Amino acid sequence: MNHKEIRSPHTKDCCSADTTLRGKDQAPAGHDHDGHDHDGHGHAATEQGSLGAFVPPLISLAMLVAAVVLDNWIPQAWFTGWIRVVFYVAAYAPVGLPVIREAIESIVKGDIFSEFFLMSIATIGAFCIGEYPEAVAVMLFYSVGEAFQGMALRRARSDIRSLLDQRPDEVSVLAGNQPVRIKAETAEIGQVIQLKPGEKVGLDGILLSDSAAFNTAALTGESVPDSKSKGDKVLAGMINLNTVSLVEVTARYTDSKLSKILELTQHATARKAPTELFIRKFARVYTPVVVLLAVMVCFLPALFTDDYQFSTWLYRALVFLVISCPCALVISIPLGYFGGIGAASRNGILVKGGNFLDKLAEIQNVVMDKTGTMTEGVFNVQEVVWNEGFSGEELLPLVNALESHSTHPVATAIRRYAGTPVAGSPAAAVILRDIEEIPGHGLKARAGDKLILAGNFRLMDLYNIPVPIDPEQLVHTVTAIAYDGRFAGYITIADEIKKGAESAIAQLHQLNVSTTMLSGDKSAVVRFVADKLGIQHAYGDLLPEDKVRRVEEIRSRNESIAFVGDGLNDAPVIALSDVGVAMGGLGSDATIETADVVIQDDKPGKIPMAIRIGKETRKIVWQNISFAFIVKALVLIMGAGGLATMWEAVFADVGVALIAILNATRIQQMKF
Repeated sequence: MNHKEIRSPHTKDCCSADTTLRGKDQAPAGHDHDGHDHDGHGHAATEQGSLGAFVPPLISLAMLVAAVVLDNWIPQAWFTGWIRVVFYVAAYAPVGLPVIREAIESIVKGDIFSEFFLMSIATIGAFCIGEYPEAVAVMLFYSVGEAFQGMALRRARSDIRSLLDQRPDEVSVLAGNQPVRIKAETAEIGQVIQLKPGEKVGLDGILLSDSAAFNTAALTGESVPDSKSKGDKVLAGMINLNTVSLVEVTARYTDSKLSKILELTQHATARKAPTELFIRKFARVYTPVVVLLAVMVCFLPALFTDDYQFSTWLYRALVFLVISCPCALVISIPLGYFGGIGAASRNGILVKGGNFLDKLAEIQNVVMDKTGTMTEGVFNVQEVVWNEGFSGEELLPLVNALESHSTHPVATAIRRYAGTPVAGSPAAAVILRDIEEIPGHGLKARAGDKLILAGNFRLMDLYNIPVPIDPEQLVHTVTAIAYDGRFAGYITIADEIKKGAESAIAQLHQLNVSTTMLSGDKSAVVRFVADKLGIQHAYGDLLPEDKVRRVEEIRSRNESIAFVGDGLNDAPVIALSDVGVAMGGLGSDATIETADVVIQDDKPGKIPMAIRIGKETRKIVWQNISFAFIVKALVLIMGAGGLATMWEAVFADVGVALIAILNATRIQQMKF
């Protein structure tokens, strides 16, 4: 994957060329096969060449000023006739020839009514009627506008491009206890990487050193050091801060979490928002209609006026054409969405397309999972209670062995509490058979000829096990245990609420967004957490199909829904929601693949932040649409009536485009 492959919303045929939604495997718009970015004139536009884009306009400007001086202020006898014409043509050439070339290329490709065609016929027409200074000036200002547009686009891409530069090309792999530099993409799973202080991690792995601190800003948007201990996950893109560290590779270069994030990020702008798609389709119809109107402005007055002068009405028609370019819309609107995606990325939020920014702006109800979303997902055993006739010495090893077949956080907590069986001990000799996980209920197995069950109270009901306690009286998560057909006891596990979760819910309510919690955990626990956070609606004891039913009920009220969860267990709910938001983007490949929005640092506060970014992006886009339409409509009417000159036309085209682009780039500077 190459950082040059980022799609630019500013294609060189911005007025009417490609309006289709490109698939993610197609070549990005605005790029040649060599991967070079291009500005509006088709020139290579690299970061180093930013100032180079202003060289042709500066040459034209110098020659235009000289010509105007010789025409008006310091008249020269020799500056007349064909010499004067050639001088103005020479002033026009640096900025005009690239545009004429693009116009010809567009026509050959079947795109006649492009921005370049409009500018070419307008300025050439001005030359034909003797308006040489205005012809040069129009193309000069257009060229300057294009150069500034290129700068704005490069700035909009900088956030994502900096993210794409986070993976080092080489890593130091230990071979015979000696570090050897190799290409990161050739590193194998199981090899050990040595990281010096300040060095970036090239591949995902597990920390082998006792401890280390990492800067995770590239992945999470947070620069606060993240301390890791031996056995913790270390991800590509992190920066080792203070000590030499060893990391064992667990995923290939192309399979790292960062690689997946980068792949999704570079294709994010391929998913166009409905507004963006409409404007591009509109431009394909709008431009030829305006050309037809310009022809009518030029010739129809001959039928209705006695003193018809062709040059006068041709000039008005040319003004009409210059004004008509819809570049302000077709460039600034995609740039607004691209800026929104970049702003989200800078804050550790991956939005997979402009269409999802639009949907985020419309969210009315955030539906969320509990564990791992509003809570840490790190459980600790609080209480172990055994019924009369049962002992922990006998049953805990059985429960521990059974839970070792589950990756659920509750099972992890029980295993951590029970500890690893010591070799040679009775606990290490436990053998279970017929082990089965019952989705939404728990686990079952046979120890000898006796059945052991560990799960929720629905599992007890499923096997008709009488329970002598009221589950609703227990406010923590409970694992009920049955042995040999009898209720043996229970283990309570508590989960810690995430820091910032309460503030996140309050911010959602300030945005007039309703909140709902759905969980498979027992209702008492879910209600307890919801009340503590201020969540308005909470439902527990839900199976996956129950969550789907609850979401369908909300949708039946015509509410736009964002579901926040882990992106894997809740896949059916994510499919039903308008926006699927994944918490835990750094921990689950499935999360990154299935969700529409990935919050990379798991912080609940990023949920309202994503909605605010969506709202601000949509507001800026509609500001640009309104401004461009109003100004262009006024100047078009003035141009047709002879009240507007080429100078007003330049403002209506290049000026409006620049103002709209500057407005679109505001979002990159905002604090959310």
